[in-house]
Amino acid sequence: MSIVLRAEDISKVFRLGDVGAKTITEDIRAVWHKLTNRQNPNLINAAINNRETKSNNDFVWALKDINFEVKQGEILGLIGKNGAGKSTLLKILSRTTAPTTGNIKIKGKIASLLEVGTGFHPDLSGRDNIFLNGAILGMNKSEIKSKFDAIVEFAGVQRYIDTPVKRYSSGMYVRLAFAVAAHLEPDILIIDEVLAVGDQEFQNKCLGKMKDVSEQGRTVIFVSHNMGAVSDLCTRAILLTQGSMKIDGPTDQVIKAYVKQNMQISINENYSIEDTTIRRGTGEIRYVGVENLNSSNIKTNEFHQYDYVKFKLWAKIIEPVKELMASIAFKSGKTRDFVTSTGKIIINCSELKKGDIFSFEVEFPKINLRPGVYETYYWLGSSSAETAYDVIDNLLPPIVIELNSESNEIFTSGYFDDKFTFTQNKN
Repeated sequence: MSIVLRAEDISKVFRLGDVGAKTITEDIRAVWHKLTNRQNPNLINAAINNRETKSNNDFVWALKDINFEVKQGEILGLIGKNGAGKSTLLKILSRTTAPTTGNIKIKGKIASLLEVGTGFHPDLSGRDNIFLNGAILGMNKSEIKSKFDAIVEFAGVQRYIDTPVKRYSSGMYVRLAFAVAAHLEPDILIIDEVLAVGDQEFQNKCLGKMKDVSEQGRTVIFVSHNMGAVSDLCTRAILLTQGSMKIDGPTDQVIKAYVKQNMQISINENYSIEDTTIRRGTGEIRYVGVENLNSSNIKTNEFHQYDYVKFKLWAKIIEPVKELMASIAFKSGKTRDFVTSTGKIIINCSELKKGDIFSFEVEFPKINLRPGVYETYYWLGSSSAETAYDVIDNLLPPIVIELNSESNEIFTSGYFDDKFTFTQNKN
């Protein structure tokens, strides 16, 4: 297949802090160095993109020396931690911002969905914005009309199509924006994490549509923190770390590298219980450590189907309680639906006092999940399950289940392998 997009030595420097007289002077110096074919000293001294360290330099490499190619019909996944440079790279690919150095070569038309509001005029109706976006993509009125009904039906906003989009909810906005981008037949479709705004049903529709777009010979570049969706959708992925390419290869290998990178993430009782995106619960008991161990007692997040898996957990008594129940659950990395759980684990805490740390273990002799990426969910609460003391929902790296290398099985869908019988009847 032909190459439709090529990134050559792409780098992007951002200036931190307030814009003022100092930055104007630096801009003049930068232009002067460019005109005289001299290297800009600001680029020489620019710092690596690391949010956790301080530097006296106001210039930061958001991206550094990015090189890759994308073929026609390919679905490429871009993954990495927040601040790794994914969105900056997409903006450069979409030509909404220019690289500091390097070149982008693109063959065909690009449609981008980078954030809620991109490409829509808030005062125009949904109908008018469809025609506006089609015109931007170079389509004539008759071509847009032929796609109009399919766009509105896919987005599910028939009743509001003649309402200004500034009155849409964020979910409605994204529904229509994705439907427009996917149906107006761009050669390259670029999608950022913005799809997370939509509900689960619509996210599944979007994933299916992106597969359809690829099968029609068009290219998709997809950014997401949903490893299940990336695994299901993309055959190739790129991992960005602090603005640099860490690995470019088959999706399963890149996801493994991403999981290993995140293995350094730890938990403690000091996460704010008011922050529902991190920790939930009333806070009487708090998890302070979680380890996933294989049969050799080695900490890992990667297992094969039917492997032995042990979870070792530590928790701290913030306020003494009379009863305690724990539970571990797995969620689909794609849909975030619960797949399976341990059920109730009753813990004896009658002799535990404030400040004590206790531990317990949960073992799966043969984990029966099919290959895939699974989010983890840890729960602590009352034995009646009416009160949650601590809930860790997708805070830690996911569990990756692989197929055994010697297996030749083919899977279609589902999460388990239950025993069954088969009988072929005679005609």
